[in-house]
Amino acid sequence: MTKDQKNEVIEALKEKFSQYDNFYVTNTESLTVAQVSKLRRVCFDKKVEMKVAKNTLIRKALESMGNDSYKGMFDSLNNVTALMFSENPKEPALILSTFRKESKGERPELKAAFINGDIYTGDTNLASLTKIRTKNEMIGEVIGLLQSPVKRVLAALLHHHEKQNSGATESPVAETSAGADAPAAADTVVAAPAAE
Repeated sequence: MTKDQKNEVIEALKEKFSQYDNFYVTNTESLTVAQVSKLRRVCFDKKVEMKVAKNTLIRKALESMGNDSYKGMFDSLNNVTALMFSENPKEPALILSTFRKESKGERPELKAAFINGDIYTGDTNLASLTKIRTKNEMIGEVIGLLQSPVKRVLAALLHHHEKQNSGATESPVAETSAGADAPAAADTVVAAPAAE
C-alpha cells in the first residue's frame, strides 16, 4: 500500500468517525470468507457500515481527530479489526450476538465500543450493549410516562361523563312515567266527584 493509499484510508475513516457517534471495534479473525460476506450482508440490511482496516491506520485516523476520548480505544487495536458504524448504538451488538448464536462460534468478538462518548472494552460488555436504550426508545418511554396519568384522568372523566349521561337518560323516563300516571290518577279523582 502506497503512502497516498494509506492517506486515503485514513481520510475515509476520519469521515466515518466524524459522521457516527457510535462505532464498534471487533475481531473477525478466524471467520471464513463466506462468514465475513454474510456478516457484511447483515450489516448492510441493518444500516450498519462495516469497514476492515489496518490497526495502524485506524489509530492514525483517531489520533488526527484531536479528540482525547478516543484514546481509550487504542488498546483494542490489535489482531484483525473490523469497524462497525451505526446511528443506533445497540444494532451492532445485536448483529454480533445473533451472528455468533447462528454460527455457534465466539467470533466476531467485541474488542471495544464507542457509544456517544463512552467506551466499553471487552467482549463481556456485548450482552449489556444489546440492552442499551436508543434515544428514540428513551423518548418513547418518557412520552409513555407523561401520557399515563393523562390517560387515567381522561378515562376517569369519560367514565364519570358516561355515568351522568346514563343517569340523565334513565331519570326523564322515570319522570315521564310518573308524570303520565299522575294526571291519570288526578283525572280519576276529579272524575269521581263529577259522576256523583
